[in-house]
Amino acid sequence: MNAPAAEVTEHANRRGGGRLGRKALRGTPMASFPTLVRNIPAYQMVPDEAVELIHQESLSILEEVGCEFRDDEAIALWQAAGADVSETRVRIDRALLMELVSKVPPEFTLNARNPERSVRVGGKNSIFVPMYGAPYVRDLDNVRRYGTLADLQNFHKLAYMAPALHSSSSIICEPMEIAVPKRHLHIIHSALKHSDKPFMGIVTSRERAEDTMAMAGIVFGEDFVRDNPVLVAITNCNSPLVWDATMLDAMKVYARHNQPLILAPFALCGASTSASAVGAVAQVNAEALAGVAFTQLLRPGSPQIYGQFMVTVDMKTGAPMGGTPEAAQMMYLMGALARKYRLPWRTSGFHVGSKLNDAQAGYEANMLMHAAILAGANYIWHSAGWLEAGLTCGYSKFATDCEQLVGWYKYAGGLPFDDFKEAMAAIREVGPQGHFLGTQHTLEHFQSAFFMPSIMDFNSYEQWKAEGAKDHDTRGREKARNMLADYEEPKLDDGIADGLKDLIALREEKLPDSVS
Repeated sequence: MNAPAAEVTEHANRRGGGRLGRKALRGTPMASFPTLVRNIPAYQMVPDEAVELIHQESLSILEEVGCEFRDDEAIALWQAAGADVSETRVRIDRALLMELVSKVPPEFTLNARNPERSVRVGGKNSIFVPMYGAPYVRDLDNVRRYGTLADLQNFHKLAYMAPALHSSSSIICEPMEIAVPKRHLHIIHSALKHSDKPFMGIVTSRERAEDTMAMAGIVFGEDFVRDNPVLVAITNCNSPLVWDATMLDAMKVYARHNQPLILAPFALCGASTSASAVGAVAQVNAEALAGVAFTQLLRPGSPQIYGQFMVTVDMKTGAPMGGTPEAAQMMYLMGALARKYRLPWRTSGFHVGSKLNDAQAGYEANMLMHAAILAGANYIWHSAGWLEAGLTCGYSKFATDCEQLVGWYKYAGGLPFDDFKEAMAAIREVGPQGHFLGTQHTLEHFQSAFFMPSIMDFNSYEQWKAEGAKDHDTRGREKARNMLADYEEPKLDDGIADGLKDLIALREEKLPDSVS
């Protein structure tokens, strides 16, 4: 069931008036949206024949060219399954490939430590997830600098408080002051401590994935995480056509625990793919399907997410570009393919190339989020904070993205007709030359009728100037500051909190301070 913003805040007010009710209206923890169920049709940009053409070409790529799996155990598994293996090159018969892909469930539940925050992924369900992996932040003073653990904790708090975000991600920004071999422990601890929403796993080595599962086991119970999805992890194919040992190691850990992976080629179109949108999709589809199929060799029936990250390259400079029309068009093609395979699928929403939370960022973000919604994406990642092609997470961008997600949530939920009869009665009540501001219908619906953002400014010029003539970026930083001031931690049980601390201390004793 969808929960428009006003319904959520009304529920919060019923639960507790006064300060708690006012906090809910400001979008703090009590205002939390359930899984978005899209009540608008998915848009298909090309006819079924074109989708089938891409599908067949992708299968031919895997049969004739093959895909590299640079891991001995992976090669042994493919050989046992009947694939054509030559050293690390695996050529997969289309019948075998599609048999494996068909084992992935079309939907699954992603469990949160607070069961009220659990979500559904797949089908007509969509969730919004903040960004991941930025080494830099643009901070509350609008300074670009390296990220810290304090910044990461702040972003996990903001993700927890944002009603339309359904996950806390994990590495929203890198805590650069912590040694790389130990960093993952503090990233996962922060995600579990400062939010009770679903989170994301670490994939940079087998042992870091194992540590992530151990920490999840402390919070959820080891038996539970052996079979029930509590996190999503990202594994990237190195385009063109290489699944490397690091990603395959992570796949083995998570898939065998029944934890969903995003099988997503990282494609710089024009550099790691041909300079063709449809050609890039055929290649990326082949790479993703090969990854999806491999997970089913590890644990048949495990939930997985078909994915893509496709950005075009500026052919003048080689730099990745953000919200281009081709990136949007490729999303529509991937969405059509995902529906063909009945796979949950991931794309990215607000990923932009702009360095600042400015007009360029807005244009880029709108191009991509519109495509993600209309293409029917299930796991919409990088939906808050992303700047500078992912190098930077901005506090202002995070806050303004979260506000826009409330609007997109309402947009994708479709047009309700439940008050249509009362609205028609109000017209008869007012008649010509009147106004509707005092009607019973308006009094009952003014909070829920329309999207009412708080960061965007619709005042007169004079009022705007009197209030400091603040631009959108400045108002976004103020919003982030105010949210952090209102944050209240969703406390872990003392025994669980102590268990996490003990595990971190134990692992830090054994791990080096530098990468050898």
